[in-house]
Amino acid sequence: MMKAKYLLALTGIVGTLSLSLTATAQKAATAPAKQPVDFVNPHIGNISHMLVPTYPTTHLPNSMMRVFPVRQDYTTNRLGGLPLIVTHHRSISSFNFYPYQGDETEIAVSKPLSYDQEKVTPYRYQVYLDELNMGVDFAPSHQSAVYNITFEKQGAPYLIFNCRRGQLRASANVLSGYQELGNHTSVYLYAETDVAPTKAGVPQQGGVNWNSAPAAAIALVYPAGTKKIGIRYGVSFISEEQAKKNLNREIHNYDVNAVAATGRRIWNEALGKIAVEGASDKETTVFYTSLYRTFERPICISEDGRYFSASDGKVHNDEGHPFSTDDWTWDTYRAAHPLRILINKGVENDILRSYILMAQQTGQNWMPTFPGVTGDEHGMNSNHGIASIADAYAKGLRGFDLAKAYEVCKGAIEDKSLLPWSNAVPSGELDEFYKKHGYFPALKPGEKETVPNVSKWEKRQPIAVTLGTSFDEWCLSQIAGDLGKTADAEHYLKASYNYRNVFNPKTGFFHPKDKDGNFIEPLDYRTSGGPGARDYYDENNGYIYRWDVQHNIGDLVNLVGGNKKFVAALEDMFNEPYPMSRWDFYAILPDHTGNVGMFSMANEPSFHIPYLYNYAGEPWRTQKRIRSLLDQWYRNDLMGVPGDEDGGGMTAFVVFSQLGFYPVTPGSPTYNIGSPSFPHVKMNVGNGKFFEIKAHNASFTNKYIQSAKLNGVVLNQPWFKHSDIANGGLLELEMGPVANKTWGANSPPPSAAPMP
Repeated sequence: MMKAKYLLALTGIVGTLSLSLTATAQKAATAPAKQPVDFVNPHIGNISHMLVPTYPTTHLPNSMMRVFPVRQDYTTNRLGGLPLIVTHHRSISSFNFYPYQGDETEIAVSKPLSYDQEKVTPYRYQVYLDELNMGVDFAPSHQSAVYNITFEKQGAPYLIFNCRRGQLRASANVLSGYQELGNHTSVYLYAETDVAPTKAGVPQQGGVNWNSAPAAAIALVYPAGTKKIGIRYGVSFISEEQAKKNLNREIHNYDVNAVAATGRRIWNEALGKIAVEGASDKETTVFYTSLYRTFERPICISEDGRYFSASDGKVHNDEGHPFSTDDWTWDTYRAAHPLRILINKGVENDILRSYILMAQQTGQNWMPTFPGVTGDEHGMNSNHGIASIADAYAKGLRGFDLAKAYEVCKGAIEDKSLLPWSNAVPSGELDEFYKKHGYFPALKPGEKETVPNVSKWEKRQPIAVTLGTSFDEWCLSQIAGDLGKTADAEHYLKASYNYRNVFNPKTGFFHPKDKDGNFIEPLDYRTSGGPGARDYYDENNGYIYRWDVQHNIGDLVNLVGGNKKFVAALEDMFNEPYPMSRWDFYAILPDHTGNVGMFSMANEPSFHIPYLYNYAGEPWRTQKRIRSLLDQWYRNDLMGVPGDEDGGGMTAFVVFSQLGFYPVTPGSPTYNIGSPSFPHVKMNVGNGKFFEIKAHNASFTNKYIQSAKLNGVVLNQPWFKHSDIANGGLLELEMGPVANKTWGANSPPPSAAPMP
């Protein structure tokens, strides 16, 4: 009897479940298909493995107006106000505001806001302030935005606006002002509310001084019973008047839905330039989220055909070419700039033109390294804007003056100091040493620094500088050759081999030398060099810089000892364990996260390394390694980014690697083939042309290339030329679960020209 009841109950459950599944299937069949922006998860990476997390940024592609929640990190349940504009990547909002209802004596300039029900998309931000019982809805345009604030409590609502170094004024329903950013640069605000405040004053301890304005903070009180306030506002780097023009050009009412709908369309157009099919939602989400992050920087700061340049403190006419800034070229030259060359040629042309203009406007005539809205921040080591110029020209971009570009690129090598994080001009004694001896000298253990321009924290970074400058000089030689400057081309080509001067043949590593030409001893390639290994390398250890010869990998293979030793050395890096506890290791090298052995997935100098097996006859190992690294370190979760993302610097690597190819050598019009994550990719390369990748049977298991065709011709090499795809094309790959170790084994990608 009990058994009969059990079977009857089970039948009922199964029947109910069957009906439920049928209903779910019917609902799924009628649901609209996901568009690219629907796969974007701005929360990926919002908790950092060690240093800086990603931020859930709401903005339109490469636009001035961008915001993210004002909070310490993702885990906090408090907001530090509501943002109005983030002017620098990863910076705090220049203006923000606090909605409030309650006792006037408790008004504060800044008061943490408890929140819930947060929803972030690239084109809209929504949150509920649960202690205040207020709803917040936001949508951005390019240089303006709109907020709707809803109030559930009784009593008069307040809006408290503030800035850090500036002034705000209120008149009727208009709020305006400015925030000083530094280097003669300010950001200006013009805002309107759809409800006129009854009065305005300055918040202070214990209440509001209603008779005092303007100030760095202003409190506005609205009529009791007001249930909703709309705020629309424009921003500008030129003036308050221009901020008003920007607002009136872009947003004409207080309709968040309408502004968000426009933003959604713009994002789908931008992300839709690359269509991917056939993989799981997980992989598709990682892909489109990574692609979204490549549009965060640089930002276009042209306003009605004009822009303010911090390089000379003047407003210029952009002459029909939008002006861009906010970029860290050390991070982005490797993949973010090359990606734009493929899918946004016009934008990349204008970006590079902007950097050339910045160099000329400073009067110092050298390419910026970290161009920002307040000028060049002179970040990191080397001058890799040179690489972006060389890469763009080699791949057919002609939207900038190459002769002017060469002048400022050469100035970056000859006039500006090679010292890290320095804008010293003229160059100093260490630069002269480099030019004479072909390497940057390291200090001996215990030797004190005597060169005044060396940063006490960043140090000399002699291996990073020597290798990075060798690459820059190779790029400069390419530009000189394109201009017919034969003598310069030969000079810089010869200098591009300076990496050989710090190669230690006994160990097979790049090894710091003192001024007398002696290798520094003792040295541990895993941990030596002090904080961030900056005494010798930079942010990464000797295992990473062992491979930092992007322009001449064929020569590097020979230096290490040939194909077998080269592959063995790569495998050794991936298998070398921590020499100490992880917390002790990361206390020395906090940027060196995302470890697989001594390989660090978290930092840009590592990105090309998994592709180097292609140069030593074992491309199947590249295919295996790339898919493994993507699966391990780039995931659809809060810790799904292994290191500092740097506004497209890291995620452009993910985009390329998931597509199945990568630009190992910026400046060379070639791509290395890896292992595609998607069975089908269709990339819009402009002018109605498309480059397609059909990876038949591709899956996480089927990651190995069995055979290939490019544009209908059998391809038995793990690389192809930019010209093969510039006007559209088709790469067909047959994929399988077991490596075909002969495919591409005898045709390594090209390296730099032989030494003259």
